[in-house]
Amino acid sequence: MADGQLLRVIQRKEVFALAFGAMIGWSWVALSGHWIAAAGSLGAMLAFLAGGVAVIFVGFTYAELAAAMPQAGGEHVYSHRALGPLAAFVCTWAILLGYTSVVAFEAVALPTVIEYLVPGFARGHLWTVAGWDVQLTWVLTGVFAAMVMTVINIIGIRTAARLQLLVTVVILLVGLALAGGALRSGALANMRPYFDNGIAGILGVLVMVPFMFVGFDVIPQSAEETDMPFRDIGTTLMLSIIVAIAWYCVIIWAVSGSLDVAQRNAATLPTADAAVAVLGGSWAGKLAVIGGIAGILTSWNAFLVGGSRALFAMARAGQLPAAFGRLHPRYNTPHNAILLIGAISVIAPLFGRPAMVWLVNAGGLGIVVAYSFVALSFIVLRYREPQMARPYAVRRWRLTGYAALLLSLALACLYLPFSPAALAWPYEWAIVAAWSALGAVLLLYSGR
Repeated sequence: MADGQLLRVIQRKEVFALAFGAMIGWSWVALSGHWIAAAGSLGAMLAFLAGGVAVIFVGFTYAELAAAMPQAGGEHVYSHRALGPLAAFVCTWAILLGYTSVVAFEAVALPTVIEYLVPGFARGHLWTVAGWDVQLTWVLTGVFAAMVMTVINIIGIRTAARLQLLVTVVILLVGLALAGGALRSGALANMRPYFDNGIAGILGVLVMVPFMFVGFDVIPQSAEETDMPFRDIGTTLMLSIIVAIAWYCVIIWAVSGSLDVAQRNAATLPTADAAVAVLGGSWAGKLAVIGGIAGILTSWNAFLVGGSRALFAMARAGQLPAAFGRLHPRYNTPHNAILLIGAISVIAPLFGRPAMVWLVNAGGLGIVVAYSFVALSFIVLRYREPQMARPYAVRRWRLTGYAALLLSLALACLYLPFSPAALAWPYEWAIVAAWSALGAVLLLYSGR
């Protein structure tokens, strides 16, 4: 084992599983009905295709930069080299908001799934948050799972990567079963209304798309630990995005075709009810929920990896306390950084289910801000360092770079107060403000 260095041990298939599994998560089970109700079946798919195009352009910039600079920290490395230390801090701190919100989201989502599988599971009223009763058993489930996931990541990236591959296979098998059932037993008439709530409905789904696709950037975060040719880092990254876009569109098609509008509106988890409808039997709903649990674990695991490596890179650059840049003496993992991200996921269940929506939206803003910085870094480095070795070189880089930048900025505008999909006051803006204030304090402390 190399002393004091991150180890190149993640294989190609595990790299793909990290990115794809991170992008899928639990949302395909929990939120598919919400997307269809907000925009209609085709409207929801259109929102994901439009958001997916933006993510593809951003993904190309990541793919070139990750292959050219395969170092832990991803966004921090690129923006530091192109734009300087302050921009690097803002960029990485913004993506960390997205990463930590996903990790916290999964700690809240897991007990929600258990409650579906075990009716009456939530017991022991603690308090009420935004009209929702927080139960003791619900909180304990999320807290215990958060502790287990944190320990797995401290033990080593190899262990985490193997877990990711195994659980991603489970997700794919469940999704294929649902799609096969919808193809055989679904009905086109069920998909009505095809479009609903006009442009506001589509924008309401589109604003969530960046959060759904965050995860491909875990590959650049862990690039220093991948055991594959540098060019293949970019290829694998782009493949993961394309497969994720197809996945979400297929799930929306399968759910809308399997249940009519009344059944979707009455369903607690429309994806699970769709599986029951087209596969026959309550076992199919439980199978879909098991696939959802697998998605929770893949996202949770991947963003613990990505978030801890981002913290590690910032500490290594002297922008955060040095403790976050230390590696475990036995496992060679950034254990202090992992513990910090894990601690946030331990706290999340205390806020109950309303926190899920707050975290999705607030984290989405941080993600698109970071995407803007990466796109700008891509453009700057193409002009400033044209001779840089680029194992994965993007063709028509001007079109790609400027499209990625403009689309990222356009997505960021969706979160602002003048947009119909703006962040909600006070909870979502409070998360953004608190995160920004914490970053400023840490930056000042490290500067001293």
